[in-house]
This record gives sequence, structure tokens and C-alpha cells, in this order.
Amino acid sequence: MAQFVVRHLEDDVKVKLQRRAKRHKRSMEEEVRDILRDAVKFENAPTAGLGAEIAGLFREFELREDDLKPFPRQTLKPMRTQE
Repeated sequence: MAQFVVRHLEDDVKVKLQRRAKRHKRSMEEEVRDILRDAVKFENAPTAGLGAEIAGLFREFELREDDLKPFPRQTLKPMRTQE
């Protein structure tokens, strides 16, 4: 297994890592390993834009453009406040 040393880590970051490890009932070393694993978990996963992500959520419904009705235009009026 690989090892590395992190130099010049801010003191407040170390304290927060220690607190986090204590909350999770494990060593700080194990906490850092878990954080690093999570950070690279989806590193090789293909990324898509927001539009593609949203389209993917609705793909099973097989919507066509003509199925979507336009919203009626509305005129917005400014709110009146009491003076």
C-alpha cells in the first residue's frame, strides 16, 4: 500500500479532522483514508452537462417536444408594500 505525508496542513484543519474522526469513532488516519476514497470514487465516471442529467431523469417517460405545452405568458406586477 502507498503512503504519503501531508506537509504544511493548517492547525485548524487538523483539529477538525480529529473531531470528525472522533465523531465517527475511528482514528484520524482512517478518517483521512475514507475522505480520500470518497474524493476519487467517481473519478472515472463520465460526466454530462446539467441538461443531459435532467433529460436522463425523464428518459423513461419518452416525452416528445410536441407533448410539452408552453406556459401561458403572464404579466408580473410589482408588489405593493404598506408605507
